[in-house]
Order: sequence, then C-alpha cells, then structure tokens
Amino acid sequence: MKKLSIILLVLMAMPFGAWAQLPVYLDDSKPVEQRIEDALSRMTLREKINVIHAQSKFSSAGVKRLGFPDFWTDDGPMGVRPDVLWDEWEQAGQSNDSCVAFPALTCLAATFNPRMARVYGQSLGEEALYRGKAMMLGPGININRTPLGGRNFEYMGEDPFLTSRIVVPYIEGLQSKGVAACVKHFCLNNDEQFRNNVNAVISDRALYEIYLPGFQAAVQEAKVMGVMGGYNLYKGQHNSTNKYLLNGILKGEWGFDGVVVSDWGAVHNTDEAVLNGVDMEFGSWTDGLHEGQSNAYDNYFMADPYMKGILEGKYSIETLNDKVRRVLRTFYRTTMNKDKGYGFLCSDEHYAAAKQIGEEGIVLLKNDKVSKKEGPVLPIDTKRVKKVLVVGENAIKMMTVGGGSSSLKVQREVTPLAGLKARLEKDGVEVVYERGYVGDIGGEYNGVTTGQNLKESRSAEQLIADACKAAKEVDCVIFIGGLNKADHQDAEGTDRESFDLPYNQNAVVEALAKANPHIAYVQISGNAAHLSFVKQVPAIVQGWFGGSQAGEAIASVLCGDANPSGKLPMTWNDRLEDYGAHALGTYPGTWREGDEKIIDEEYKEGIYVGYRWNDLKKVKPVFAFGHGLSYTTFAMSNLRLSDKVMTKAGKLTATVTVTNTGDRAGAEVVQLYINDVKASVDRPYKELKGFDKVYLQPGESKDVTIEINTRSLSFFDEAAHDWKAEEGEFIVLVGNASDNLPLKAKLQLQ
Repeated sequence: MKKLSIILLVLMAMPFGAWAQLPVYLDDSKPVEQRIEDALSRMTLREKINVIHAQSKFSSAGVKRLGFPDFWTDDGPMGVRPDVLWDEWEQAGQSNDSCVAFPALTCLAATFNPRMARVYGQSLGEEALYRGKAMMLGPGININRTPLGGRNFEYMGEDPFLTSRIVVPYIEGLQSKGVAACVKHFCLNNDEQFRNNVNAVISDRALYEIYLPGFQAAVQEAKVMGVMGGYNLYKGQHNSTNKYLLNGILKGEWGFDGVVVSDWGAVHNTDEAVLNGVDMEFGSWTDGLHEGQSNAYDNYFMADPYMKGILEGKYSIETLNDKVRRVLRTFYRTTMNKDKGYGFLCSDEHYAAAKQIGEEGIVLLKNDKVSKKEGPVLPIDTKRVKKVLVVGENAIKMMTVGGGSSSLKVQREVTPLAGLKARLEKDGVEVVYERGYVGDIGGEYNGVTTGQNLKESRSAEQLIADACKAAKEVDCVIFIGGLNKADHQDAEGTDRESFDLPYNQNAVVEALAKANPHIAYVQISGNAAHLSFVKQVPAIVQGWFGGSQAGEAIASVLCGDANPSGKLPMTWNDRLEDYGAHALGTYPGTWREGDEKIIDEEYKEGIYVGYRWNDLKKVKPVFAFGHGLSYTTFAMSNLRLSDKVMTKAGKLTATVTVTNTGDRAGAEVVQLYINDVKASVDRPYKELKGFDKVYLQPGESKDVTIEINTRSLSFFDEAAHDWKAEEGEFIVLVGNASDNLPLKAKLQLQ
C-alpha cells in the first residue's frame, strides 16, 4: 500500500505532457484488430506521423512507449542485402550480414515449379528473420514486355498466369516465417531508362489481363502484407501515389488490408501522398527525392508537412488513422508475431535450396548431335572427353555484386569455371580457361567489392586467337557469356541499348565453333539476346544469374548429374522487331510536348505480349515460351476432360498421361493453353491457363491433372469492368512448350 501511494504521488507530481512518455503495456489477450484500435487511441499525433515515414535508409520508427519496435525493411528479392549506414548508402561494415544469394527470379519462374517457389520464400524468410528484417522488398513481378528491360532479371517472365502461380507460394513461404513480403513494383514498371518519367498509356483490358493478375494473386491468394508502388506514372499520376491504382484497384476492388510502401524517393508531394493511397514513405534524402541535409527525415512529404497540414485542418485525422492502422497491422504480423522463430543464416539447407532451384531453372535450349556419327555435346561424357576448354568472362565474373538494389554481399559464390573444374577434375578431366573477350571489369556496389582483378592487357583480336588456338587442342569447348550487371545490361536504372550480345561475343563464339564443333554456349543473363551463331553451335543453355551456387548448378546440369527441366518464361526471338513493343515503335515512348518531365509510352500491342504477339503475327521464335529440352525424352498422350460441357459457375479437369520414353530419370512440364474459337472481342490464339511438373523414372508413366474454371476461359470486359466468359466452344491445347501442343480437346461453355 505504501509503494502504491508513492507511485501515485510521483505520477500526480509529473507535468501533464510527461504522461504521454510513460510506457504503456497493452493487453495482448485481445484480437489483433482490437489491439490495433487500442494502440491507435493511445498514440500521439507525432507518434502516428513517425510510423509512416522513414527514419533511416531502411527503417521507420516504432512506438517504443507502446512496445512497438522499429520497423526494418531490406532489399533483395534474391537475398538479404547487406546493412548500410543509418543515413548513407555505404556499408555499415558489419561482419555478420553476408547471405546466401538465391537464383534470380527469372530462373525461379523457369522452374515452372510452385513447390520450388515456396522453398525459395521460406529460405529467404529464414535469412531475413535472422538478420532482424520485418519486411523484404520483393518479389518483383512486373511483366517482361521488352527484352531490353534492365530489371527483367528480377521479374518472373512475360506471362501473367505463370507469374501468378509462382508468386503466391513464394510469398506464402516468406510470410510463414513472420517476415512481410512487399510485392513490387505496382504496376506497369516495365522499363528502367526513364522510370521516373514514363506515363503508361494502356487499355483497361491490357492492364487487367496482362499486368495486374500477378499482383491480384499476391493480394487475394497469398495475402501479401506489403505492396510497393512504382516510379512510373499511370493516367498522369506517379504510381506510388496513384489514386486509380492504390485506392481504386488495390484497396478498393481487391480489398487489400496491408501496407502500401513507396519506392525509395517515389513520393513527389504531400497532397498526393495523403489522399492517393500510399501508407509509408521511404527515400534517400531530405524530401525523399533530392539531395539535402543529412538525417532530415522529418522533412519528408509524409512527415512534418503532413503533420502541419493536419494541425491546420487541411487533412483529416481519419485518413492518417487508416495509414497507421495498416502499419500497426503489419507490426502485429511481423515484429509483434510471437511465433515467428529465430531464423537461420547461410545454412547448408539454404545453399542446397539455391543449388536445386538453379538446377531446375536452367534451360537446355538446343542439344543437337555434332555429326551423324557423334552424339550431342551435352551432357559432357567424361569417358570420351578428357580435356575441356572453358571460354568467357562470365565463367569467372561474380554476378551477385551489382545490378542495383538486388546487389548482395555473399558468404560465397561459386563461379561457373570453379564449378566445372571441381566437378570435371573428379573424373580426371583437365579443364583449361581462356578469357575470349573483355566486358565489365568492375566489381563494386555500395561499398561491397568482389575482390576480383579482371583487368586484361591482351587485345580483342589476341583474345580470340588465343581462345581458338586452345579450342583446337581440347575435346569440348564450353563458352560462358551473355550479359552482366553493368549499366545498360541487366541492371536497375538503365535499359539495354541493343538486343545484340555485348562485347563482340557473337564473333568470338562463331570463331570458336569453326575451331572446334564440339561447343556449347551457356548464356548468363535475365534476358534474351540475338545469337548470330544459333545454327552453328550444337548446344545452347540458358543459365540465368544463379546466385551463390551458380557454378555448381551449371556444372551439375552440363555434366548430367542433374537432368535439365527448366522452361523459358519468356519468348526468345531473333530480332528486336519481333516483339510487339518494338514492332509498333512504342518503346521507349515520346516526350510530351510542353512537358519535359513526362514521356508517354503507349502500349499499342495491348494484350499481345510475348508469345501472344508471335501467334498474332505468325512470328517464329528462336526459342518459344515454355520451351526447354531434357537429356531424356517424354511422350504425352490420352488427353481427356472430366466433362465436355462446363457451366459458368463450374469447373472441370483435363488429364494427360506422361511417359518417360528415354533412359534417364527426368522431369517434364505439362502445359495447358486455352483457345477461344469465337469471341465478341479479339483474343490471343492461345493463353497459358495451367501447368504441372512431373518427375519420372525411365519407362515410368503418370497421369497429370489440371483444373480449368470459368476464369480460365474469360477475358476482361471493359464495358462491364469485369471478367466475362462467353458461351461457346473452346479448345484445350496441351504439350510441353507454347509451340509444341499436339494434344487437343473441345470444350463447350454453357
């Protein structure tokens, strides 16, 4: 009693303003939404403002008085980015912020395996959790509209259905660890060069059919906790403060209850930020956009200017409360989640996951016989091959550093040359190396350095001559080239300037093919490129950016330890003009007359992106969407539908028998496309609406069943602003690539 009296006297003696500084212990036995309202009612105006804008490069303030810790985000949909200084982009100099780099998301999409996507998300979540991150800024799911897109490697390809099926388990896996995903960049962020200026001009139908399905699946199926707005514009408004996208579609039509995070520096004024749907503002300098004083986060558009507007009656407290509720809801789902565990960093399991994802995503594009008497180059037959020449800068160049915000600081990275040497030398095969060409000799990003010395004194001519001389003295040549993470290649902030392979690689490969026909070309990239030598080289492999275990995954596939099963998530054409955005001259847009800040980019190709455009214009691709070979062979047969008639409220299944007709265990991807025979609107000849990956031993057969529902048959009706399925006949097309669909069945929608 005496203690209580003393406490009461102390409290009564305190100044009134000091009461707000006392810690408050909230009742954690109540449902979360009640706890949110309780906390909201206790927060001061300053505390509310503090939680909706950055306090450092990657964090926002919590409410310590109420027990909410600071909220830490981090870049890297492919790994947890190293920590930077509080108010600088340079490294914090920590020794425990290295990570496992997982393959780029193009590689994940190429697995055509949602199970791998969940493993990916779980592994990344464990690394983020160990590092104390509440939100990972990813995954990225913008559609690859043009192969010049600098950030395509961070995305999941050209098809909205494939993207939606891969992004959902990725998010579910990540968030199962108590770490929020922040899917990005919402939306139409399809090129980098003028990303702050591009105003996308697009039909509602193309928007809803091509560019939104992945985001809708992330919100409504995966229950993603965060969505990041884009730098670009739509209907003249920047997408991080876009009322049509954020209030209208995301929070309105889809009922998103999470938090909308601005891209860094993507907020441009306070009025739009307050009214148009963004909940948290992050950025780089004083107002998030421009250089200014250090540690000036209170000058952000959603900081003191917002608070001043509320005090002056310009903005309502209700609008602020909605933003704060969403932030608190995210707190309870992440930092306040008592069941989130502790996480793991750089574990054996994470390296194994990175290697398996890499193996499953690598695509064997071509594997012809060298001659009538000889078999294919791949897999490398170590009984015949005793000396291998590896050529190419990408065989030795670390790819985890650079490329923009996805740049990482890895505990280790196995290069393709190191992976091949380790694997082949076990079987007594000698491996020699030649550079072949010089590309990007840099190796630093925000203070992280590779430590590699890639300087070269030989001329381009001498490099080719030396490589060709060595090629004549070996049994097999493996050229590892493609793109890298330098500006104007696969990198944030810039787009590619050409569809050609950079650094004169076409000439190098052509010369090598003449010197030794036993050659395989392996491309490291997130994009397609023009290959002048496609008919001269018997084996071609798309190796992607494979992360920490890139070299081991590539060696495993090239040597046949893993049977390739990846499929292209984008169409690989011969010329840039074979892509709709370039055939119609719409990329990169036209600067608006009288406005030097806006470039209008009209999406004239509409819904005809990727293979849809190829079908429309009858353009034969070099390698089709969904294409990917194996070291074994498969046969598909006996396509049957559970019913030949489907009502609008119903669904049915398509089943096909898959048989491994070769002599190796392997995996095949059954792909199901829908053709609308007659419609009231233009529709693509076919669209991917289902797929499943099946693993088979030699001689084994399995039935694969894929569901078809009304949405599979629908198009977006602009007049009704809704999805519409019209009665009539549809054809179900099944095969293993978009250009190889031998099985057909008719379906009637009533």
